[in-house]
Amino acid sequence: MTFMKHPSKQTQRGVSLIEVLVALLVTSFGLLGMAALQARAIKGNQSSMQRTQATMMSYYILDAMRVDRNNVKLLAYNTGVLDADGKIGPICNPASITGTTLADNNLKDWITALKAEVGNSADTTTCGAVLCDADGNCRVQVRWDDTRAGGLGVQIVETYTRL
Repeated sequence: MTFMKHPSKQTQRGVSLIEVLVALLVTSFGLLGMAALQARAIKGNQSSMQRTQATMMSYYILDAMRVDRNNVKLLAYNTGVLDADGKIGPICNPASITGTTLADNNLKDWITALKAEVGNSADTTTCGAVLCDADGNCRVQVRWDDTRAGGLGVQIVETYTRL
């Protein structure tokens, strides 16, 4: 029968304070990295949501225009002309539309909805633009500032269709 000897006083018992501090430091860096990753994912999710909303809002005005094809072909929905950069003159403030026709009311409602869904009501960078020809070929652009969501600044979603 063998008996265990009592450990000598020279053998280590427990954990030293330095080992505890190193473990705590490694754990805290890991948790900070996870928090940064989560924050970045939230920003990316916000940017993705805005892009989806912008696409849906371009379909919103196109559906309204399908109902009013005659005015589309008379160019009543056009907000501006195409510039050298491929951008259409936008409308950024719904109050700037003063007419009372169906086309004016549709555009005003669309810009108001853009501000509510993609940007915010005080945002001056959320804009919409429409350019159609007499054959019913239309181009719709939705612009917004994506820097708050971690994007690269002004983003544009462009939709082409024939009504």
